[in-house]
Amino acid sequence: MTKIQAIRGMHDILMHETPNWQYIEQSIQNVLDQYNYKEIRLPIIEKTELFKHAIGDNTDIVSKEMYSFEDKNNSSITLRPEGTASCVRAGIEHGLFHNKLQRLWYMGPMFRYEKPQKGRQRQFHQLGVEAFGFKGPDIDAEQIMICSRIWKTLNIKNIKLEINSLGSSESRLKYRKILVDYFLSKKNDLDEDSLIRLEKNPLRILDSKNKDMQSLIKNAPPINEYLDSQSTEHFSKLKEILDHAKIQYDVNSKLVRGLDYYEKTVYEWKTQELGAQDTLCAGGRYDNLVETHGAKSTPAIGFAIGLERLVELSCFEKISDQTTAHVYLLLSGNNTKKHGLLLAEEIRDKLPNIKIETNCGEGSLKSQFKRADKSGAQIALILGEDELEKKQLTVKYLRNDKPQITIKSQEISDFLDKSLLIE
Repeated sequence: MTKIQAIRGMHDILMHETPNWQYIEQSIQNVLDQYNYKEIRLPIIEKTELFKHAIGDNTDIVSKEMYSFEDKNNSSITLRPEGTASCVRAGIEHGLFHNKLQRLWYMGPMFRYEKPQKGRQRQFHQLGVEAFGFKGPDIDAEQIMICSRIWKTLNIKNIKLEINSLGSSESRLKYRKILVDYFLSKKNDLDEDSLIRLEKNPLRILDSKNKDMQSLIKNAPPINEYLDSQSTEHFSKLKEILDHAKIQYDVNSKLVRGLDYYEKTVYEWKTQELGAQDTLCAGGRYDNLVETHGAKSTPAIGFAIGLERLVELSCFEKISDQTTAHVYLLLSGNNTKKHGLLLAEEIRDKLPNIKIETNCGEGSLKSQFKRADKSGAQIALILGEDELEKKQLTVKYLRNDKPQITIKSQEISDFLDKSLLIE
């Protein structure tokens, strides 16, 4: 019989790992709350056409990486490879952009058929942050500041910011012709992917990871020499705000991002701690995307953070195991189970922050104490026939040498509240 196992590139997050994920997710949410961004929850399946139209047929995501299939109505649907297209669809469908400013965020799984490796899986998790209706560079700067605050909150170091401007669609079209002429003159030096991109999307050649291409890319004409005046001013003001906020950055004129919808500001936060997958966060403006889906023109900007990569970089030494019980309730005797379960409920009513695990199933006191110790609880409460008759509980400390004591059942919640000091 074939061994049952997860699909390649799709991993379980087990119980000992989830406290780390919960800590990161809650820390991020706390930061976004500070900026008054609102959560939106999006479906993980959309019509395939949504992603083809938004991301672009010539991108690697659409041409190579999407999980697409036909449903029972013979409609082509796709597991979402990214969140911006879905967020735009939801905003248009529910009228969120009509004469309104929106600051939104979402978090959840994305799907791409790629070679699984460190920091890159076929099912991966992303934080997405989007803002709609804001024209100026101040919102660009705010989102970069959000990222910076997340790094500080999670104590992530050795990370650098690269920024660039892709200009307007008109100026980018002019630059495209310049770039095509340059790479055509070097055609014999292009790899197979670059030859394909030369015809379909020449700017993507600048994003090539092929080491043999880097010298050629480095000498390509820089896009900032061909920007329109409005994009140049926008980029200049963004840099001025970042300088004033003392956020360090490098201008990388070859930074283009892999999706067709970006224009003007683009940026990436990079680290050397993840090997080849060095981008932790990426974002930029997509001022024309809402309009291309048939709605009123709406300026927009957003970024995404890969949560698997964030987990790799974060330090969890100071995070207590959030799955550990505080109290373990041992039950001995035929009549103690119903009383014990009700007692645990009464404690939870009065002390909602205390985790109390009740022994369920059979077992001698010796075996129950083994379970109590394994649970990580600080205190064991023992309810036997004798304690039940006397309306009291025996208290045994599991993590120190304090002597065993007895407490009246009606006083146990006050005792635990004072003893455990749970926030």
